[in-house]
Amino acid sequence: MTLRIDIGGLPSGRLRFAASPLAELTAMLHVLAEPGHHPRFAGWAGDVWAGLRPELAERLREAEFLWRSSRADFLVPARPRPTLAEELDDVDRIDDETYVTAALITTCGSNRVHFAAPSPLTDATARERALDLAQARGALQEAFAERLLADPAAVRARVRRTLELCAEAFFDAAWTGVAGQLAGDLRVKNDLLKRQGLATALASISSAVTLAPDGTCIVVDKLQDNATAAHGAGVTFLPSVFGRPHLVVVHAPGWQPVVQYPVAEADPSEPVSLETVTLRLEALAHPVRLRLLRTLARGPHTTGELAHAWELSPPEVSRHLAVLRRAGLLTARRQGRYVRHSLNVPDLTALGADLLAAVLR
Repeated sequence: MTLRIDIGGLPSGRLRFAASPLAELTAMLHVLAEPGHHPRFAGWAGDVWAGLRPELAERLREAEFLWRSSRADFLVPARPRPTLAEELDDVDRIDDETYVTAALITTCGSNRVHFAAPSPLTDATARERALDLAQARGALQEAFAERLLADPAAVRARVRRTLELCAEAFFDAAWTGVAGQLAGDLRVKNDLLKRQGLATALASISSAVTLAPDGTCIVVDKLQDNATAAHGAGVTFLPSVFGRPHLVVVHAPGWQPVVQYPVAEADPSEPVSLETVTLRLEALAHPVRLRLLRTLARGPHTTGELAHAWELSPPEVSRHLAVLRRAGLLTARRQGRYVRHSLNVPDLTALGADLLAAVLR
């Protein structure tokens, strides 16, 4: 499974590395919403939450669907600006149709949800479908979608103000702390791009990002099959400190491709037995279980939700979930009459390093 970005005929000047305050802020917001994805920032997240005023904490919870499971495309700018305010001004210039569609995709679950014409803003049937999808995710998602469709301008203004309050509360200080690291990474990447070419620059991002042999396509090794084209606009690469370990790619139709990648940094590894590593590899050696993990990486899901998302029977999904639980890759939590399954992100993230350590010791 790969995500492919067609860059055929694109001038080299349209491939650029730059820093984005807005993208880094929303990476921080994702850390706050999903600290389990980022154990190295758990202490930072705890300190931020402890210091937030109740009003801002509530604002973050009501809008977290824009950055918790996946990022709304307008929060990962293709044209980075020097300041957060300038990037928020660019977001304000996006028309309501584009903004609302991008926001609904993340609120309703994932980029597997599509809102083609007619628009939920103008068509009653499309609106009900959007609200049904949001309701299936939860009461908070439904309430946010209702407000968004009823008064886009008010929601947009409130989201902007929330991000501005985040800047005052924690982002400005955190941005000062990471700006030098981002600048250093950009110097390296731009030098590689200039002197050794795109293939080498991509290799320095991640082994999961490569240039196709014919040089016409960037291939991102992610658990999704998708393709997009840069056309004349180009591709933007954004380094991130707080985004680690995620590799975020904007690839929806109508949006310029953007890749937000984690700045390289060695992480300490925990010793894990070879038996555990073997059990986990065996659990992952099935395409259906990989697809289930793809969905669970976006947030907790019930067996029924997973069955619906991948057009499988609930008993079949249950069997695969049992294998993943035995391997320690999932946890389950009962909420009322539902059991929601969650991905054990730290152990799954460490599996490659665990395998290498087990083989070498």
